[in-house]
Amino acid sequence: MLKFILHTHGDAKINLEVVFMAKILIVEDNADTNEALSEYLQEAGHEIISAYDGTEALELFSNNTVDLIVLDIMLPTMSGLAVLNAVRKTSQIPVIMLTALEDEYTQVSSFDCLADDYMTKPFSMVVLGKRITALLRRTGVKDEPNIWEYGDLTVDFSGYSACNQNGKVDVTPKELDLLKLLVEHKGLVLSRSQILNAVWGEDSFVIDRIVDSYIRNLRKKLELDCIVTVKGIGYKLEVDA
Repeated sequence: MLKFILHTHGDAKINLEVVFMAKILIVEDNADTNEALSEYLQEAGHEIISAYDGTEALELFSNNTVDLIVLDIMLPTMSGLAVLNAVRKTSQIPVIMLTALEDEYTQVSSFDCLADDYMTKPFSMVVLGKRITALLRRTGVKDEPNIWEYGDLTVDFSGYSACNQNGKVDVTPKELDLLKLLVEHKGLVLSRSQILNAVWGEDSFVIDRIVDSYIRNLRKKLELDCIVTVKGIGYKLEVDA
């Protein structure tokens, strides 16, 4: 188990208990997309190795122990599906396919090759992060913080409870789901639509302004001055290391 403590604003601190941070192989030939994925997942605490074509991907896979692969379908030297077929000869590691192609044949081919998930570009980084978390959880690799501390506040995400120096705080599971999302993406600005998709689900009929209401509740109930409003965009958890 790894334990990270980040001190902020005097005696305030974040205490993250992490069972395991995943080592993820990103295979994407577009340099900007590869860099963006790497930066986002590193911010989430993962170790990243990157490949820009199919041949390089298989070399890195052979020479490293990785926990999950994010794999683009359209690659130089060999396709993502060919890479996936080669990987499946020796490993059942979770693989998420990425593609700009929306046709049914491509999606079916990915699952026929035993892909675990499939995302069409452009995609939400937040949703990709949640899918990675779900796959890692299923395979026994956990990357989620369970306990979070800020000042005299302690939040148990697993037990859906919070307490401070005055005792237990009355907070709803959905409010804690929202707080957990912010903790997992600390320092990153999340739009209202990203928060809605991650916490309430992409198919929910909830209006985006409900996010504002839940943020107000968190600030009031848990006295969280670290949740910052980014005007015209959304919110972020701002803590200084």
